[in-house]
Amino acid sequence: MNTVANYDKTPTITVSSDPSECALGWDEVADRLRGFLPAGRCVLCIETYPGVFEREIEQALARRLRPVQILRSQCCYKPSAEINQIAAPFLTDDPVFGRMSYLELTDYIDPNRLAAARQTVSEWSRGLLLVIGTGAAVISPNADVLVYADLARWEIQQRQRRGQISSLGVNDAGAKPSVLYKRGFFLDWRLADNLKRALLPRINFLLDTNDMRTPKIISGEALHRALRKTVERPFRLVPFFDPGPWGGQWIRKVCALNGDAPNYAWCFDCVPEENSLLLGFGNRRMEIPAVDLVFTHPRELLGDAVHARFGAEFPIRFDFLDTMDGGNLSLQVHPTTEYIRSHFGLYYTQDESYYILDADQGAAVYLGLKDEVNPESMLRDLELAENPDCAFPADRYVNQFPAHKHDHFLIPAGTVHCSGRNCMVLEISATPYIFTFKLWDWGRLGLDGEPRPIHIDHGKRNIQWDRRTRWVKGNLLNQIQPLSSGEGWLEERTGLHEMEFIETRRCWFTGKIIHHTRGGVNVLNLVEGDEAVVESPGHAFEPFVVHYAETFVVPAAVGPYTITPFGSAQGKRCATIKAFVRTSA
Repeated sequence: MNTVANYDKTPTITVSSDPSECALGWDEVADRLRGFLPAGRCVLCIETYPGVFEREIEQALARRLRPVQILRSQCCYKPSAEINQIAAPFLTDDPVFGRMSYLELTDYIDPNRLAAARQTVSEWSRGLLLVIGTGAAVISPNADVLVYADLARWEIQQRQRRGQISSLGVNDAGAKPSVLYKRGFFLDWRLADNLKRALLPRINFLLDTNDMRTPKIISGEALHRALRKTVERPFRLVPFFDPGPWGGQWIRKVCALNGDAPNYAWCFDCVPEENSLLLGFGNRRMEIPAVDLVFTHPRELLGDAVHARFGAEFPIRFDFLDTMDGGNLSLQVHPTTEYIRSHFGLYYTQDESYYILDADQGAAVYLGLKDEVNPESMLRDLELAENPDCAFPADRYVNQFPAHKHDHFLIPAGTVHCSGRNCMVLEISATPYIFTFKLWDWGRLGLDGEPRPIHIDHGKRNIQWDRRTRWVKGNLLNQIQPLSSGEGWLEERTGLHEMEFIETRRCWFTGKIIHHTRGGVNVLNLVEGDEAVVESPGHAFEPFVVHYAETFVVPAAVGPYTITPFGSAQGKRCATIKAFVRTSA
């Protein structure tokens, strides 16, 4: 195990040295708004992302700005029963999976109530009118001042787990967190993101509501200056960590985590839909969802070819799966592209790979089926294992391959797989991360003391039964191909499989090595060495230092860049793994 615990858990993008650009606390927030509000008649619109504590914002601003009247967007919504009826086709009866929504926020809004609210806005003639909530900008599209109250997806999940928030337009705060998450993933966040894309270019202010005790606000100009700077240089996202029933202890040690969690199963450090960016203004830091960068600068971030294929959506995910001193992941399979499109409304699926960042004695990966497997027998045994008194004989049906540090296991969709215990996996995959069909969970319970959902019915329709021992060995294990080399460096292709759209390259280096984005976004992780420095040959950005196990993004717009061992790693052998979207054969 790497013993250097220099993993940066709060990577910050320095935007300016002036802390006054970021107002901190409700008094400063109100002062910043007050200085921008026109005298006399004024409509102040506070558009909120679902999960934002609207009532707290309203109360804080009402005490300080003294609006004459307050209009709440929720008063324009259709009744809960009607919203649930609209949502039903997208939520389905499945406890985990739904269909991606094509709805707009206006589908939740009553036209008559909206017309009345808009009339109030249009006829407003004296003092301050505060319009607030998710959909406030629909009520007041031409407000004098537009504030977007934003919130990180990870904080939304924490509020769901604490029972602090409801789904959009309904009162279901007492529901299980998994139910709230499902509704957010398939419905609420899609509706809000569609509106956010339209609003971000013209907002006057962005309000960071992740910590309601210390809200922060910056101007729209400062936000867009920060996003432009970010997309012109390498950057990291803010990681977050979560325990799980199979979780291990490697992340806790290497990432220097405190707290009383029994383990850390996951580290999500490059999932822009979920992660945040920290923007630095002097000694003040503003947290924004990383997806705001994807929405506002997709072509500069992704590159023209990737953007043309995926739109304003980041298609590559890096995360950690820690089973060191833990247990096996669930035995699972991911849907084929055809299946995910027809059943869930996505147009690409979760192809993935396991890069072994570290491994301990007895580490193994389950991958593909044994040559002699009979599908009917395997499915029968899986179904029997849904009875808590029965166990599924995984070793009878699924290959188990020893796992060593720097091995790379390729996992195209439809391949039965899971990481065994004592592996530290850097999972490199396409982004639809929720679509995992669990086949067997080793007879254990989740951290909530309840069985985790099993999806044999989905799974059996996606298992590719021809991916057996011989084929797996020839196609999915360490498909490493040297590509080029020079003094002090070697570049290798490590995958992924030709059926997957992500290409991965590993570079070993003891000195400076040259990279180029070639017009597409690059995602990298320093998989060997204490630290390295990323630099621009033309000094287009300031030197950027990364540490062991840190994932970082190099936007397509960067073009050429170099990576060199740095600090205590100087003169030593380092390595990065790089992923990018294949744009040609």
